[in-house]
Amino acid sequence: MGGTKRQRRGDTRQRIQDVALELFAEQGYEKTSLREIAEHLDVTKAALYYHFKTKEEILVSLFEDLTRPMDELIEWGKAQPHTLETKQEVLRRYSEALAGAAPLFRFMQENQATMRELSIGNQFKGRMLEMRDIIRDPDASLTDQVRCVTALFTMHAGMFVLQDIESDPEDKRKASLEVAIDMVTQAHSGAPASQETSRTS
Repeated sequence: MGGTKRQRRGDTRQRIQDVALELFAEQGYEKTSLREIAEHLDVTKAALYYHFKTKEEILVSLFEDLTRPMDELIEWGKAQPHTLETKQEVLRRYSEALAGAAPLFRFMQENQATMRELSIGNQFKGRMLEMRDIIRDPDASLTDQVRCVTALFTMHAGMFVLQDIESDPEDKRKASLEVAIDMVTQAHSGAPASQETSRTS
């Protein structure tokens, strides 16, 4: 997110968001104070209050700003025909949205208790359910529906589970996307439920 971050530097509100997110991710939401955020920005607490009164206000604003591409993608996906090409394109665009909001998703992963307590946790869950419904067929076999859900989490895994694997982040993103597309493609052309039963019995 280097390029995005540099573009955001000039705006005080966005600088507050950037520094707060870094601190939230590094030491946890609960352990970070508004005073610390102000000190890292080299501004007074009063200057910080001008933009945000609480830590939750900062986090909510971050969530809204960085997940806007996801909201736009959901709206686009809902308006498209329910074809394999649409599902594949949704995954490609979602992969790029994840990369653009990587610091936010890192925070969400490392502060799950906080996410459960704040309203944005339920909001994100709702977005994930909408994404799921765009790429799955409700009358598909259960196995194929699981493939579609797993495809989404495969891309999340590419950001977190693969962190310790030495490889270029972009290569890991592309590899995760390729696996996710394979899963959705297989699910889209899935075998009839009767064949699924015979294979697993």
